[in-house]
Amino acid sequence: MKTKFSKTKELNQKLTQIEDKVKNEVEKVIDPETGLTLGQMQLITSVKEQSPGVVKIDFVPTSPFCPIAFKFAQDIKNTAKKVPGVTKALVYCHGHNMEQTINQTVNRE
Repeated sequence: MKTKFSKTKELNQKLTQIEDKVKNEVEKVIDPETGLTLGQMQLITSVKEQSPGVVKIDFVPTSPFCPIAFKFAQDIKNTAKKVPGVTKALVYCHGHNMEQTINQTVNRE
């Protein structure tokens, strides 16, 4: 028997069609230092459609001082914007020494 908690958890784990497409594409971005994808390294922590066509993507870089965290953020944004149906992509870096600067720069209009 499913509890209220397990039903809520199940609902929270289901992605909308656009979230699923965006997640699949941004997880294909390759880290040039390791040759691994962001998906293989499990760096994409969340993809949420905030309103129709507007997606918010959260990621964690490989370390708090990752020298290419800004590149990751920009690559994630550019990749997400190519997904049909996405009109705007907001990308947020978490756990980096310069996350505030990265987030402001990447999400500047």
